[in-house]
Amino acid sequence: MLNKILVAIDDSAASDWAFETALEMAKSLEASLLLVHVLDAFSPTSPKHPSLLVESFSMDTEGPAQQAYEQEWQQFTNRYDTLLKQKQSDAEAVGVTSTYVQTQGIPGRAICEIAKVNNIDLIVVGNHDRTNQKDLDNGSVSNYLVHHAPCSVTVIHPKAGQADFSQTEDSRLVSAGRA
Repeated sequence: MLNKILVAIDDSAASDWAFETALEMAKSLEASLLLVHVLDAFSPTSPKHPSLLVESFSMDTEGPAQQAYEQEWQQFTNRYDTLLKQKQSDAEAVGVTSTYVQTQGIPGRAICEIAKVNNIDLIVVGNHDRTNQKDLDNGSVSNYLVHHAPCSVTVIHPKAGQADFSQTEDSRLVSAGRA
């Protein structure tokens, strides 16, 4: 029986589809949702820590640059905190109990640890369907979860006709379980 479903949240269309899928599953199974966002300092969208390159080594800067970075990081954190609160409100509006966690780290690893600590039965995650070589080399969060999660994982693939994705097939679900 599925009692606890974790859904990975970010501000992508794939994440929205994963949330909607997890919400419908939780509603029909009378399960609870745990909404998770991982703040990744190495993400291309995260604020970059200021540093100064001096004769083959770098050192952290202080003063205005550091203060600007801290302010940007707080805004970055607040943006996702607001998103998580909105998703929680959406879930509770349809009668699904939900909580949320925002942490910092490497997304795949952090989600696996949160799933383990919270005895999650299923992880639902969106797939961004990235196809360039850099993304393939770095791997994807969904791929990491399928191979390392302590529970079953459902990967929600892109829907057809969406500008963000090159996929031409209809939306599909791929589930991968751990033996």
